[in-house]
Amino acid sequence: MLAAQLHAPHDLRLVDKPRPTPGPGEVLLRIEANTMCGTDYRLYTGAKTAGVRPGVVPGHEIAGRIEELGEGAEAIVPGIEAGRQATVSIVVSCGYCRNCLDDREHLCLNLELFGYGIDGGLQEYMIVPERALRRGNLFMTDSELDPRALCLAEPISCCLNGLDQFRVEAGETVAILGAGPIGLIHAQLALASGARHVFVSNRGGERRKVADRLGAIGVGPDKLADRVAQATEGAGADVVIVCIGTEELAQDALVLAREGGRVSYFAGFPKGSTSQMEPNLIHYKELQVTGGSNARRRDVKRAIRLLEAGKINVEEIVTHTFPLSRVEDAYQALHDRVGVKIAVVP
Repeated sequence: MLAAQLHAPHDLRLVDKPRPTPGPGEVLLRIEANTMCGTDYRLYTGAKTAGVRPGVVPGHEIAGRIEELGEGAEAIVPGIEAGRQATVSIVVSCGYCRNCLDDREHLCLNLELFGYGIDGGLQEYMIVPERALRRGNLFMTDSELDPRALCLAEPISCCLNGLDQFRVEAGETVAILGAGPIGLIHAQLALASGARHVFVSNRGGERRKVADRLGAIGVGPDKLADRVAQATEGAGADVVIVCIGTEELAQDALVLAREGGRVSYFAGFPKGSTSQMEPNLIHYKELQVTGGSNARRRDVKRAIRLLEAGKINVEEIVTHTFPLSRVEDAYQALHDRVGVKIAVVP
C-alpha cells in the first residue's frame, strides 16, 4: 500500500509498504479521506516537533471504514463490525494522570496523538491500536457521511471544546479573526448558537465571500473595528475568537471585546512567541480570556452528530482534493492557502 512518512523536517516520503494486519484488540481502517490543517504543515517544516516520531505517517483528520477486526476487538467495542464508517479521536489519553482525572483528557500528561506518534491517515490503511480501542477512541457513524465531511469531526470537536469555554448566547455579536477552516467552522457554530452578528475578518477577499455565503459577515481587518462598533452601538463584541496565530492579534482581540466580554486565543501561536498587550484592558473591562487545545472523546461524538444533522456546510470548507500519490502537491497547496481546506484521498 501507499503511505506518506515524515522522517524529518521537509523529508516527506511516499513509500510502498505492506498492508498491516490487525493484531489482538486492534482494528484495521481503510482510509477514505484525510483533510489537512495548518498543524500538518508545521509538522512538515519542523515548527512543531513535540511528540512527533521520525518516520510517522502524518494526518489526524481521518475518515475511514472498518476493514478488518483483530481477535478480541468485538469484546472491547460491542457492536463493532467490518464495513462501518469510522473515525478516531486523535488524543489517546492515559486515564489516570491529574488532567484525565479532572476531565481534561485532551490535556493528558501522557497523551499520544494520531499523526504525531501513532501512524495517521495519509496512507491507504491504518491500524487503530488496542490501547486506543480500549480508551474509546474509535467512533462509528450512525448514518453515511461524505468522507470529507467525516474528516471535519476532528477540527469541529476542537472548536466545540473552545465554544464550551467562552459560550455564545442568542443575540450576541461575535468577531472572528481569521477566515481559515477553523474560523469558518467557528462562524457556523456561533450562528447555530443564535448569534445576531458574526463578523469574520480576513485579508483575502475570497474567504470573506465564503463567510458571507455561510451567513456571517466577511470584512477586511482594517474595517473590523468600525463594523463591530456600528453593530453594537460602540459597545464592542461579546465574543472575540482569535483563529490566526499572529502575536499582535492578542492585543487586537482585547480592544475589540466589550466590557464583560469573552476572548478566546484559539489559534496555536509559534513556540516561544510573545505578545505585547495591555493587561488593564482585561482588568477594567473584566474580560474572560480562554484558550483551546485539542478535544475530548465526547466532543468528537458531538461533532459527528452535527455533521450527520447537516449543521456544517462541508462544501464551503473542503474545496480541493488530491490523491495520495500527489501528497507533496497537497502540502504545497496547504502552504499556498489554495481554497479553504485540502483533502487527500487514497
